[in-house]
Amino acid sequence: MENALNFSEIKLDSLVDTKLIQRFQDRFCKANHIYLTGFGKDAGILTERYGSKEELQFIKDLVRPDEWYSLVARAQDEFVENIVEQDFPERNIKMCALSTKFEGHIQMVWVAIGFLEEYIENNPEHTPVPDYILKTSSTRFYHSIEFLELLSKYVFITKANELIAQSALNKNKDAMSEISAQLYRSESLTKIVTMLESEAAFGQIIDDILREVCSTLKIPRGMLLRKDGDCNTVSMICEYCMNPKMAQISSMQAVPIEELPFFNEKNYVISADSMVPQVYKDLMEKFCAVAGVFQPIEVNGKVMMYLCFLDTSTEQVWETETIKFINDAKRIVQTILTKRIAKNSLASSYASLEAILENVGCGICVYDMHQHKLLYRNQQFKDIYSKSLSSGNLEKVLYLEDEQDVSFREVYMADEERWIDQYKTNIKWVDGSTVLLCTAYDITEKKRYQEKIEHQANNDFLTGLYNRMRCEQDLEKYIRIVQSSGEKGALLYIDLDDFKHINDGLGHQYGDVLLKTISHSLQKISGIGSNCYRVGGDEFMVIITGQNYKRIETICDDIRDIFNRPWFLKGEDYYCTTSMGIVVFPDDGDVVEDLIRKADIALFRAKRSGKNCVQYYSDADEDVSSHRLDVEKNMRKAAMDSCDEFEIYYQPIIDVTKENNPCCGAEALIRWNSPELGFIAPDDFIPLAEYLGLINPIGDFVLLQAAKRCKYWNDMGHPNYKVNVNLSVVQLLQSDIVKKVQDVLEETRINPKNLTLEVTESLAINDMGRMKSILGQIRELGVRVALDDFGTGYSSLNHIREIPLDIIKIDRCFIKNLTKDDFSDAFVQMVHELAKALDLKICVEGVETDEQYELLKKMNIEMIQGFYFGKPVKVEEFEKQYVE
Repeated sequence: MENALNFSEIKLDSLVDTKLIQRFQDRFCKANHIYLTGFGKDAGILTERYGSKEELQFIKDLVRPDEWYSLVARAQDEFVENIVEQDFPERNIKMCALSTKFEGHIQMVWVAIGFLEEYIENNPEHTPVPDYILKTSSTRFYHSIEFLELLSKYVFITKANELIAQSALNKNKDAMSEISAQLYRSESLTKIVTMLESEAAFGQIIDDILREVCSTLKIPRGMLLRKDGDCNTVSMICEYCMNPKMAQISSMQAVPIEELPFFNEKNYVISADSMVPQVYKDLMEKFCAVAGVFQPIEVNGKVMMYLCFLDTSTEQVWETETIKFINDAKRIVQTILTKRIAKNSLASSYASLEAILENVGCGICVYDMHQHKLLYRNQQFKDIYSKSLSSGNLEKVLYLEDEQDVSFREVYMADEERWIDQYKTNIKWVDGSTVLLCTAYDITEKKRYQEKIEHQANNDFLTGLYNRMRCEQDLEKYIRIVQSSGEKGALLYIDLDDFKHINDGLGHQYGDVLLKTISHSLQKISGIGSNCYRVGGDEFMVIITGQNYKRIETICDDIRDIFNRPWFLKGEDYYCTTSMGIVVFPDDGDVVEDLIRKADIALFRAKRSGKNCVQYYSDADEDVSSHRLDVEKNMRKAAMDSCDEFEIYYQPIIDVTKENNPCCGAEALIRWNSPELGFIAPDDFIPLAEYLGLINPIGDFVLLQAAKRCKYWNDMGHPNYKVNVNLSVVQLLQSDIVKKVQDVLEETRINPKNLTLEVTESLAINDMGRMKSILGQIRELGVRVALDDFGTGYSSLNHIREIPLDIIKIDRCFIKNLTKDDFSDAFVQMVHELAKALDLKICVEGVETDEQYELLKKMNIEMIQGFYFGKPVKVEEFEKQYVE
């Protein structure tokens, strides 16, 4: 938030002091012998016209009202000069309008009238001018107008500076007040923490904590409820009321649990303006309150108590700091209760600890640094360091000479021929002594796959050709070369005709064989070589520059010759032709995106021309689809009309690390059902919305509505539910995107950590410096960032480490062949290991079968999203299944 007031945010009503302007006008007129009137931005009169009754009547007879307002209207056009003149020589007057601008916008308009002495003397036959009328010369009149413009701007600047100073003073007062409040809360929480060591009765301690919390936060009432022995009724065991007459401890005994809907192991935060079901409205009325916070307390792993705070103020909106303070107090209560229950009992035993350490999935050893003695090592540790242990090099292997308390290393062990992730830290052993804990992960396979991923950053994994990202980079380089040399180049966009029939008829494995064979054949053509790229499933691009451009027709013929011959597949000959679109640079453009788009347009025309042909780009191709115009027209109307035609569907995200696979949130997905065009798939309208810039209002709508809905879920017993919202490249590149996210957080009051913004892999590395800055600022707000469609883009491991991330989402294209394709299985496992190394979460998309689910669960994947658990549904259906 800026500390200074922005001039552009100042309104006219706050800048214009009408009395001051009036005094300024009257004195200026008297000193300069002209007549002035001030008009506001809406053409309303701001000041009373200068002059006596006789003077005003004389001017009124000379100038009609429509002439006044016509001149003001001309001056309010911000694209014209500041001064607009109107001559009335037949009336012996000079009239002009002066628009006073401030920060580039018109704030008010002066209309000046001057009776020029030379006009009057040279035109005695025109309207006679009485002696009581002020008169001036042409030179003095124009000098006066220039001086008026300067003084007017000074008046506005002076007033603006006054407002800035006042704003800065107010902000300083607010900051001091906030610091004082935080200090007061910290002192209060310190008092509560000291109660951890109190030997007083549990009930007395809770009474003291309730009193401290309520007094600090100015909450009228706090209480602790507990299930009775039969678990069917609830009684109050502690209560604090600022007004003792409000106490209800005697009436809150053996209350049927069904009358307390919050008593279901969830956190509830209900503000005075919260949207809540009727059952909670009835509950708040029973408690004589309008706002409440309900926090569960566990006893031996089960929720048996609730810590409750109630407020009667109709303006109570629970602030984040208030909820944090209550949560801290709740955790202290929980700790006190746990300590009381666990007192005089053993927390663990060496035997149970050993059983755990043998099954943790990594090598572990415990070493006493003082006695230089190995206390424990599990079997995996022995397996990883078998050769080093046999040679007695344990201390060297673990770098025990390093005196750091905590260290992390990735090392290559030549003796073991392995890559190892080593981590060590000091812990308390079962006997209370301080020992060194060393863990080791064998990451040899991960390192091998890292090399594969690095290769994928620039190469297509199937054909070995360069990929689309490398094509765009090379094309930009060749554009600069031909511009400097004065030569020409060409981009060939190649698409296989009816390749889908071969894929469906013979199977994907034969389709892959065909693609690899075609790739090798293209590279062998003279003039192509390494300038051939696979940019899609059955799409290729070729860049031709230099002397090869003069042979472009020959190269095209050679390409077509390849496809004129049959392909021997599955014991038979099959034919597969190709269509090609060609764009010439710099003739047809010198921007990478434009050239690719125009090559695609030419390819589309080749397809429409019957396939198996070549078409050069023509400007006439730009207007080929009336349907697109219809979609564009209706989408503009829908986006400008509050986005009412758009609806948000929610697809559940499942946490498979917990029992019963609970829902942990949802991804918000936009849908458009146009009254004119019917239902339009997101893949059809979202790219057009990005191209037209309409994705900004649509994206803002999705972000706000999804955050509001998630806040509702959080308040209704699911405080950890999260919502994922996709950000397009257009949105992310807006200069105010961070401010928009911050505004949504403030408007909805959602916990920032419950909002996840998804960006695609290719988007994230498009402008690494800018993306790191923007995503870093978003994460500073507390919002999480997810890298979507991972594996389909071209990012290197170095890029992944640089991007500020919390989650990696593996694309569905790697999941559909899971359990069927060794590479897909290994890829998912490798990404999971990579995420663990980078301290990131993993979410897998597109899960649809039992086999996929079982394998992912065996890999310890945290989150799953796909039709296996649920399709995207309307909000009512989602809440019916996962919230209510």
